[in-house]
Amino acid sequence: MAPPCFAPLLSSLLLGQSPAESLASRLKVEGGADVYYGYNPNRPASGANFLPGTGTTALRDNAFTLNLASLGVSLEPAPVGFRVLVGLGTAVDVVHAAEPEAPGIGPEVWRLLQQASVSYVHGPLALEAGIYPSHIGLEVLPSQGNWTYTRSWMGELSPYYQAGLKGTWTFSKEWSAQLHVLNGWQTIGENNRGKALGTQVAYAGERLSVSFNTFIGEEGSGGDEGPRLFGDLVAIWRVTEALSLAATADVGTQRRPGQSAAVWYAAALNGRFQVAGPVAVAARAEFFDDRGGLISGTVQQLVEGTLTLEVRPVEHLVLKLEARHDRSSAEVFGGPATPDGSTPLPRSTQTLVVAGATAYF
Repeated sequence: MAPPCFAPLLSSLLLGQSPAESLASRLKVEGGADVYYGYNPNRPASGANFLPGTGTTALRDNAFTLNLASLGVSLEPAPVGFRVLVGLGTAVDVVHAAEPEAPGIGPEVWRLLQQASVSYVHGPLALEAGIYPSHIGLEVLPSQGNWTYTRSWMGELSPYYQAGLKGTWTFSKEWSAQLHVLNGWQTIGENNRGKALGTQVAYAGERLSVSFNTFIGEEGSGGDEGPRLFGDLVAIWRVTEALSLAATADVGTQRRPGQSAAVWYAAALNGRFQVAGPVAVAARAEFFDDRGGLISGTVQQLVEGTLTLEVRPVEHLVLKLEARHDRSSAEVFGGPATPDGSTPLPRSTQTLVVAGATAYF
């Protein structure tokens, strides 16, 4: 038997391909641009929607804005591969905003990077190391991969990416498991001496897909460190060819020195119906309870409802028109500028109307 490192070369020779042709067939170039216009009747004085540190879509009010432009290249593992993806726009500014700042790390160091990882596949085992998408949650950073345009609070307040090592074992066509060793909770630059572990157990059937994801690790810095425990459940049911439903549930807790442990939990229901041809509608209802104020920055309960009209007139183009309403038990949303120039009064509710267009390849 040929050693694994020579297997791709031997295979290409047997198929009549040169090594260069074999390599070229595994290379993929990808990219896209996501732009939007959002209107918020609150007319926030800062021009920013959502809570501070969130808003990976539709961040700016009353402006045509670039949400995310991406360009990347990947090599399919055989057995070694890689993926590098860079981007710019308000989405990447927001998603890296909480990166710890120190020599060689911080938001400005990583702000253009979405993913940079190497991978190795051998039989049922797949390894990936570097910066790669998070295993937690239903939603992803590229908006064309989601049913709605704006993302849920569960998505905004949990990791979109992580830095570390991931191992995936595929037991069968339906079952798989993952183990992650990570720097931390959406953290590329390490800010404490602790490391984190993540796990996933997933089932992917013809109509039902379910995954249970966990995170455990030391979070915080400067004497505020404490262990964080988090669990995330995602279930997607393809009811018919046209109708799909999804349910998500999160629960988390973290110890805090000198005070009681912070606790938060959330749940959401999502639906998508393919009306006809390129037209679909989606809806989401969500509840998020941040009892300790650790995750959102304020002790509050958030309730959110979203309705989205999607049209895909041609391949690789997605148009979305969306209405969204958020309500908090605290006054956390930006208010309009005051005539006398004093500090704007915050609001407990927010309504958004957003039109987004995403072209990708």
